[in-house]
Amino acid sequence: MRHILKLHRDLNRDALPQADHDFTIETFDPAIHRQQWLDLNNLIFTNHADQGNWAMADLDNRIAEAWFDPAGFFLATEAGFIEGFVWTKIHQDLVNQDPVGELYVVGTAPEHHGRGIARALSVEAINYFVSKGLKHAMLYVDADNEKGLKLYQSLGFN
Repeated sequence: MRHILKLHRDLNRDALPQADHDFTIETFDPAIHRQQWLDLNNLIFTNHADQGNWAMADLDNRIAEAWFDPAGFFLATEAGFIEGFVWTKIHQDLVNQDPVGELYVVGTAPEHHGRGIARALSVEAINYFVSKGLKHAMLYVDADNEKGLKLYQSLGFN
């Protein structure tokens, strides 16, 4: 049985420092990145019940959502190829609560694990939330995702 954790992090007004890296961070452009992102997402999450095995219609449905903002969908690229991504979502419709930024989907191509891609993109996402004036961030992670938990905890999520 799957056990999902919801982790939270308070945001302050200071951006997190970005580590040096050898890839480019850019934002998602549906006209350019849709198919390559979909292929990578399905590779990364091949055994994941919710995120794997998407069709283009699944991606298009998310893009059509009111919360979708390509400025908050970060890609790590090298030579035109996507190596990892962090897709954010800002929850604006919470009752009696400030808006909350969510690291909605985080993924790194298996052959690029260990290069700091997920960390750099997560820092980019957190800094995006800070630039939007958000006070809180959150994410969902499988309890057995040890690498993910270690990363998120090192970034202040608990």
